Amino acid sequence: MNISCPNCRSTFSFNPDGAGPERAEVRCPACGHAYLLAISALAEEGPPEWDPGEEEVPEPWVEDGDNRPPDRLIPQRESSPESILNRVFGYPSFRENQKAIIDTLLAGRDVFALMPTGSGKSLCFQIPAIIRSGIGVVVSPLIALMQDQVTDLRQYGVRAHFLNSSLSAEEAARVEAIATGGDCDLLYVAPERLLSDRFRRLLTTMNLALFAIDEAHCVSQWGHDFRPEYLQIADVTRRFPGVPRIALTATADPTTRREIVDKLCLADAVRFVASFDRPNIFYRVQIKQNDKQQLLAVLREQHDGHAGIVYVRTRKRADTIARWLVEKGVSALPYHAGLDAEERRRNQQRFLMEDGLVMVATVAFGMGIDKPDIRVVAHLDLPSSMEAYYQETGRAGRDGQPAEAWLFYSLADVVAMRSLQSLSNGNEAFKSVQQRKLGAFLGFCESPECRRKGLLAYFGEPYAPPCHCCDNCTEPVDTWDGTIAAQKAMSCVYRTGQRFGAVYLIDVLTGRTTERMERFGHHRIKTFGAGRELEPNQWYSVYRQLLAAGYLDTDLAARSGLRLNENSWRILRDGQTVLFRKDPVPVRPASRKQKSAKISIQFEDADSIALWEALRQLRLDLSKALNVPPYVIFHDKTLKAMVARRPVTRDGLLGISGIGQSKMERFGDDFLQVIAQSVAGAVLPADD
Repeated sequence: MNISCPNCRSTFSFNPDGAGPERAEVRCPACGHAYLLAISALAEEGPPEWDPGEEEVPEPWVEDGDNRPPDRLIPQRESSPESILNRVFGYPSFRENQKAIIDTLLAGRDVFALMPTGSGKSLCFQIPAIIRSGIGVVVSPLIALMQDQVTDLRQYGVRAHFLNSSLSAEEAARVEAIATGGDCDLLYVAPERLLSDRFRRLLTTMNLALFAIDEAHCVSQWGHDFRPEYLQIADVTRRFPGVPRIALTATADPTTRREIVDKLCLADAVRFVASFDRPNIFYRVQIKQNDKQQLLAVLREQHDGHAGIVYVRTRKRADTIARWLVEKGVSALPYHAGLDAEERRRNQQRFLMEDGLVMVATVAFGMGIDKPDIRVVAHLDLPSSMEAYYQETGRAGRDGQPAEAWLFYSLADVVAMRSLQSLSNGNEAFKSVQQRKLGAFLGFCESPECRRKGLLAYFGEPYAPPCHCCDNCTEPVDTWDGTIAAQKAMSCVYRTGQRFGAVYLIDVLTGRTTERMERFGHHRIKTFGAGRELEPNQWYSVYRQLLAAGYLDTDLAARSGLRLNENSWRILRDGQTVLFRKDPVPVRPASRKQKSAKISIQFEDADSIALWEALRQLRLDLSKALNVPPYVIFHDKTLKAMVARRPVTRDGLLGISGIGQSKMERFGDDFLQVIAQSVAGAVLPADD
């Protein structure tokens, strides 16, 4: 007879002869997971298809309650957090705040946790859910996010499931039956599912360990990821007053933090705010000249063969840039809401499964992406706020290895973003908040100070520069007194009627006579030719910095022409001093030959390189067989430790960070065999 694996959903043959009267141990040949098969269920006759409206368990079905390899030493409920961290997840010690958060939840108290991407937020609720009696319900905003985390947890042997629209009615009912039966540690759901009447009824039948609300900043109506459903989450969770809750985010300024606590009813929660600093990310901001060529130089010379994300503003631009990169020999795919669901799913799956692929995407891509080895994030268009920039660049270097964040922008980008915000459908209060957020981000772009200092200051965290990991610290820029230039630039705006863009205004300032100039009579005004001391590109810089600093506005009625505002008169009338940064000559990325030691994992001897490649190939083969991303098997950092230590026993393998009992049981012997072959080959005489 054929049965279906509830983990990978593949079908395989099973012979019940010789099995016990009630249950039989079965291992899926496709994914390797072990299950207990309910023999008694096979003997009963049930309906050929499961009707989710029925109040009974579908028959026949495979119990995947453990969903673990049979020999896994599952910690009991009384196990300590340290024991689970080491034996299940394979990590030797906790990171900042993790243990305190876990202990708080175990004590039954609510938690608000603000921790940067890559700091181990998920373990803060996963470990308590394993220890506490009952099921941890995790509210997650994206299907891809919950599916990635469930896939990863299952490789560790944790009983994790998800409920979302990707499941059929039969599959969803099967997960619900598992949840009500208690054979589950963590259940991931979308906020829409949490709010449904069916799921609310399901919650009343479950033994609950905790509620975890991930990406909690989605509750903020002023934020870039606002989800209206998040405003109703508290209506569900407060019906279970004895169940602790934890709200987690990596992106929240002080105002957003207060809103999260208020809207999720977490006034009594213990609050943990970790450092926002991502010390492994190198921040670079460049003036856009030929953005495609600038991007290509980064990808070819610094990140050849590395995974990356390129953010752009529009769907059309995502398609265009992706096609152009492919023509130039870069493996790239587009991702945006204009693609059909199947193409989006296929492109995202390729990005997760393959090495060295670049995704060109709008902001629709990336939230919850768990891929740890993204080495570069590049913005070809301006993000809307510091929060968006921090979150999107934070998808690089989740494994703690060196990564880069590049931003290319121009005066046209500043004008476009100001215009888009003015055209927003929000009320005036909303527009005002968004304009302040954009202004803060533009100030960050134009600042000659340490990027890290400016970024962290926005989130209320002090930092003492230099960081030696941003362009302003490694290649300092000069400033110049631009008060006179600013007055000339603004006077030109005023004398031409406050309705022209920068190109025309610069023609006036530099004394360039055109037919259009003579038609308007601007060749006779006082500012015509008054700015010949600066080159046109310098005047572009002046207008860009004035607009970015809020000393000029865009006039939508005049097709994004520039106009004065109340701040302008501080310079024109009051003579306020203005300092401009000198735009540096764009720096070409250092070649990989020069900087490969910083960016990629390198080994000096041939034996180590050969072993590294052999381990990566084994990981790739296993990931394809299990249909999971390679990093779900082991991270690069774990493989690197294998190369450095060359363990030859299971105990030696367990001493490496990232290898817990379950993964050791499933994959350990295969990797030990590759290491043993490498060690044996390395000691052979050279002439052999």
